[in-house]
Amino acid sequence: MTLEWFDRVSEELQEHLESICEKYDQIGHMAVDRASKHPKIEFFVETDESEGEYFCSLFFDPYNEEFYVKTLDLDVDYMSKTILPDIEDIIDEVHESFHELIEGIDDHSFVMDDLKSDDDNYEEIEVEWTTPEVTAYAHKDEVEVTYQFGVVQETGDGILRRTNRIQTIDEELLEDVTNFVFSKEEANTIIAMIASHVDILSEFDFEE
Repeated sequence: MTLEWFDRVSEELQEHLESICEKYDQIGHMAVDRASKHPKIEFFVETDESEGEYFCSLFFDPYNEEFYVKTLDLDVDYMSKTILPDIEDIIDEVHESFHELIEGIDDHSFVMDDLKSDDDNYEEIEVEWTTPEVTAYAHKDEVEVTYQFGVVQETGDGILRRTNRIQTIDEELLEDVTNFVFSKEEANTIIAMIASHVDILSEFDFEE
């Protein structure tokens, strides 16, 4: 078992991707996790919310000394893996996944800071809101968080709008709105993931 091939690819991959794709050079990032049983390289971009949007996870099997990616077959609900035998195949896989993400972001009118020049480039998406604002929690007249569910008209995707309202000591109302867009195929995974981990979350401890 050796990580020599993993280390070589990790060192060269970012440079190769930057050289073949100007857009990746501007916003693409990679993170290396060498400590896992199967080490991995994850690729992501930073969105306008300063959060990482991951688009490809590249795994390495140290016993067989080969890279692979996992693929979920939605028709049979089965996870398979595709072997990437050389660095050219690896680069092609990451590059293709990157452009699929970028095209998806464009389709949903997301805007990344590195790609926009001014606010005029932002286009509002048309949403049919199927629920009113539902209060998730509130504390006195100081804090209120609401959620609203809708459907994106153009794509048929779901959208959750989270509105956070805070009353300052100067009696100024601050409002922060976040939209989360997801496909029908993602919905069950999101619901199951939240349901299986909700018990480990901490509740707000407001001081009276």
